[in-house]
Order: sequence, then C-alpha cells, then structure tokens
Amino acid sequence: MRAAFYRGFGEAAEVLEVGEVDKPVPADGEVLVRVVVSAVNPTDWKARRGSRPMVFPFVIPNQDGAGVIEAVGPGVDEARIGENVWVYFAASGRQFGTAAEYSVVPTERAVPLPSGVSMDLGASMGVPALTAHRALFWDGPIDGQTILVSGGAGAVGHYAIELAKDAGATVIATVSSPEKATIAEAAGADVVVNYREPDADKQILVAAPGGIDRIVEVALGENMELDAAVLAPHGTIVSYAKTPTDPTVDVIKHMMGNHTLRFMMLYDAGDEAIAEGVAAITDCLERGVLTELPAHRFELADIAAAHEACEAHAIGKVLIDI
Repeated sequence: MRAAFYRGFGEAAEVLEVGEVDKPVPADGEVLVRVVVSAVNPTDWKARRGSRPMVFPFVIPNQDGAGVIEAVGPGVDEARIGENVWVYFAASGRQFGTAAEYSVVPTERAVPLPSGVSMDLGASMGVPALTAHRALFWDGPIDGQTILVSGGAGAVGHYAIELAKDAGATVIATVSSPEKATIAEAAGADVVVNYREPDADKQILVAAPGGIDRIVEVALGENMELDAAVLAPHGTIVSYAKTPTDPTVDVIKHMMGNHTLRFMMLYDAGDEAIAEGVAAITDCLERGVLTELPAHRFELADIAAAHEACEAHAIGKVLIDI
C-alpha cells in the first residue's frame, strides 16, 4: 500500500517519506480500515519530533481518520465489513497510523459513522473531540455551569464549545483575532473575548459575574494569570496541552479559592473515560451537534506540508485526502 512514514525523529520535510509498504493484516480483535481522510493534530507532529519513544523500524503517522472497514481479524463480527467509521488512536503505541491507504486498529477504535455524517467530520473527531469531552465532563455534568474555553477557534476549543452548549452550559471563549472570533461564534459560544486585550478579565467577569466554573485550557503558562482572575470559588482548570512557557501559580490565591488544577493526558485517561467520550461523541454526531471546521486539504504526497501547516497553527482543520 501507499503510505507516509518516518524512520527517525525530526523536521517534517527531513524525515517524512511517501512510498510503498506492506499492507497490514488485522490480528485478533482488530479491523482493517481503508482510509479516505486522515487528519493531522498537534499530537502527530509532536510524536514525529520525538515526544514518545519510537519502538518500530518506521511509523506511519496520524492518530485520526475516517474510512471503510475492509477486513476484520479473528473475534470481530464480519458484519462490520463495509461500515463507514471514524478512527481514533491509530498510531498510539502502534505502527500504522492513518496517513496511508490502510490502517489497522482495535475494533473499538473504529467507531461506526452515523448516516449522513461526512468523512471529513468523522476524521476530525478522535483526539480533539475526545479531549474536549474529557476536559468538560471529568467531574460530571456541567448543566447550568459557566465554561471558559481557551482557544475557541482551535479543534479542541471548537468541539468543547459545541459539546458544552449541548450539555446546557453557558460558554465564553477566548481567541486572538476577529477571524478566530467568527469561528468560535459559529460554534455557539455565548460570548467571545480577545484575550490579548488588556481588560479581557473584566470582559469575562461582566459576562460571568459569579466567575467561571470550569476552564478548558490550551496554554496554561500564558493564561494562568487570566484564569486565576476569572475562576469562581471551587472552580476547576483543566490543562490539556504543553506550551513553551510553564505556569507560575499564585498558590495563596488558588488556596483561598479552593480551586482545582487538573493536568490531562488523553492517551492515559483510561478505557472507561475514552468509552464514555466515544459514546457521547457518536450521539452528538447522530443529532447533528458537531460541525466541521474550515479545512486545509493536502494530498498524501504533500504530508510534510500538512504537518508543517498544523505546526504553524493553521486556523481550521488540516486534512489529508487518501
């Protein structure tokens, strides 16, 4: 099969190759997916740069995608053959990610795609939507709460807004430009604030006089001061990404507020949490709650450019047509 792969860590243009590799065969409990669309997330280029050990002679990147089940391994119902599916964690501790004509994954990581849902939207679920779900619902229902979504125009932010609104929360999103504000507003944010404005904290507190109950945080180091200023008593910050700047924590302020600071690594969230997220996301897809972001499309031959676009913080979703 035709695939993109890397044999060592480094810059996209230096280590990513496109060529022929052996088509994988599904083992016990696995399915073979003919990939239609592969999605690129920050976790993919970080892995390519060496965020986790490499234990295979080569790795096909990209965790997320969408396609059609073409074959099943022992122990999997053959009725699954021909299903349209969205795929998550394809390259998590595994060799065959979605940047190829075929990917092989455990059967539970190939989730039936509801009728009428596009492959683009299916490929966009995975890491971003599961991250958003875990960050929002880690401590239970959020109906009636006020949620602050940091980076409301990003993929995680986009789905956090949509999932939170569907769950009955009031959502305030922060962005850095009018273009990004438009995306956050389209997702359903009740209020959008440019965090670069000097009175961003005051704007947030005008919209949420009692403070913010939960913050879905993409850049804790840069936003810790703002978060501390707007978090309600007994509020929670969930930090799901690493940025170059580590946070400085005002310990007394957070002690007095009885605040909770959570650090989240999706891949190690546990099977139960992931299963809850998959079920909730599928339900939302069936009901039309989740929507596509603006797409930046690439061919497989241009995977280096696709990874570079994601690494450069392209606004929208980076997709690769297989």
